[in-house]
Amino acid sequence: MCRGDDATCPQFELHYRAFREDLDHERRGFLKSGFVAAGGLATLGAAGASLVTPALAQATAARTPGERKHHFLPANADTVHWGYFSKSLKPRVEIESGDIVTIETLTHHANDDAERMVQGDEGAESVFLWTKDKKGVDRRGAGTTDPKLYKKGSGEGQGVHVMTGPVYVRGAEPGDVLEVRILDCAPRPCANPKFKGKAFGSNAAAWWGYHYNDMLDGAKREVVTIYEVDAMGSKSWAQAVYNFKWVPQTDPFGVEHATIDYPGVPVDHTKTSRNFDVLKGVRVPIRPHFGTLGLAPAEADFVDTIPPNYVGGNIDNWRIGKGATMYYPVAVEGGLLSVGDPHASQGDSELCGTAIECSLTGVFQLILHKKADLGGTPLEELNYPMLETQDEWLVHGFSFANYLKELGPEAQSAIYGKSSVDLAMRDAFRKMRHFLMTTQKLTEDEAVSLMSIGVDFGVTQVVDGNWGVHAVVKKDIFAGRA
Repeated sequence: MCRGDDATCPQFELHYRAFREDLDHERRGFLKSGFVAAGGLATLGAAGASLVTPALAQATAARTPGERKHHFLPANADTVHWGYFSKSLKPRVEIESGDIVTIETLTHHANDDAERMVQGDEGAESVFLWTKDKKGVDRRGAGTTDPKLYKKGSGEGQGVHVMTGPVYVRGAEPGDVLEVRILDCAPRPCANPKFKGKAFGSNAAAWWGYHYNDMLDGAKREVVTIYEVDAMGSKSWAQAVYNFKWVPQTDPFGVEHATIDYPGVPVDHTKTSRNFDVLKGVRVPIRPHFGTLGLAPAEADFVDTIPPNYVGGNIDNWRIGKGATMYYPVAVEGGLLSVGDPHASQGDSELCGTAIECSLTGVFQLILHKKADLGGTPLEELNYPMLETQDEWLVHGFSFANYLKELGPEAQSAIYGKSSVDLAMRDAFRKMRHFLMTTQKLTEDEAVSLMSIGVDFGVTQVVDGNWGVHAVVKKDIFAGRA
């Protein structure tokens, strides 16, 4: 049955309106603290304050089919890939530039509390299925799939995010730029009748967190906190339900996990001690966004989802939510966009290891800008993921701008021992300097002065292998320019 996802259906418009009404009902109020929608399908920013110039928009529109279609990509065991990007993946949907795609995403931490985040949810149940005989999704990570070699499980957990996709954009080629507009972002309501109207997420203070070797008592511990979000729209905050200390868990295949070292391990709460007296009276404003969103890189067949890269991926910037637009350089044919790692909220740094990992559904519009049309525009030399909101431009610096290329054959393991905030800051500085000089035609001296007095640099994350620093410049700084 058409759910507003089949443009050939005679009643497509009716079904799509019904889908939108359902989505609106579920999210109403949930996004009160999010970004203001940027004029629907119009180009972000008024009075030309966008990276897409009127001339580029006109050239792109001339290449775009007149009929805009809407596609629906659910999250289930047949549509997700777990823990890796790959240029060799078969697309789950093919679209034209300008089409809209509704994409469901699942948090890879759902099994931290399966009762609240998996039970009764057909799509989630298919993905997180794990019995002594089979897994719904066997490969989890970019590592080995040879049972004779892996120790933790297929894919070895070298990459952790449940990614929905990829989406193939017809006509996309290396050298092009893909514009990804996030039109909407809503929570995935709990399907368990016991928790009707609610959504849940998990925050893991884990061994990869920045804090782990600096605890006051010197202890080594991982603590998971489960948060509740109102899926019906009356509350715009998350609040803690309980926390528990991770204790060794034995997965259905009989492998023991002393730490959180493999994604999707079912947590047996008969072995944990749950503390329901946690963060009482604390309300965390929600900032729903997608932690991992990006294209397939060209450098390797299977690429760990954890370290971000020049084509995006696990940037973990809470600003990549409703109303924002991302620009990515296309590295492979079709672009192959995947989305996952959905978050209800996160602070800059993602310090303890994760955000509030919470399943979301996003509505995206994908617009392809061809290399031949980019000359003389702000996107002409774009070779990194760029974020635009209604009021700001953001560049993303990493310890290594393209670690897959810079660190050689062992890049996917070497990156975890080489990152630093200093390197990420240097990369963010260089990218912002380039941005100001090319898009605003500033001299280097002008750009350096402006960066010190009018650009905010912040630590995006210190937990994803390739650490991140973002630089934010407000558009209204340039309001007085002719």
